[in-house]
Amino acid sequence: QVQLVESGGGLVHPGGSLRLSCVMSGSIFSRYDMYWYRQTPGKERELVAGILNGGFTKYDDSVKGRFTISRDNAKNTVYLQMNNLKTEDTAVYYCEAGVSWGQGTQVTVSS
Repeated sequence: QVQLVESGGGLVHPGGSLRLSCVMSGSIFSRYDMYWYRQTPGKERELVAGILNGGFTKYDDSVKGRFTISRDNAKNTVYLQMNNLKTEDTAVYYCEAGVSWGQGTQVTVSS
């Protein structure tokens, strides 16, 4: 059974940076395409970035040039480096693999 645990969220000023991590257990990480989503109250969960098991990456237009998704198969971990954060990036960020989701980590961007 796949388990995903996110970490790295927090409070940051506009223009700041955070790096989120998501560790997988219970399956073979390298086989999975990995995704980061985010959700704010009253809105649907939206795709932020994805990295396929072969390394191809994709991003929502709102984060292109500011966020970078990467993976370390030896550590069963996917990362989301977030730079030049904006107040509109405030959300709970979730890691997803297959049909499994993590519990989420809160990112708050505020002055």
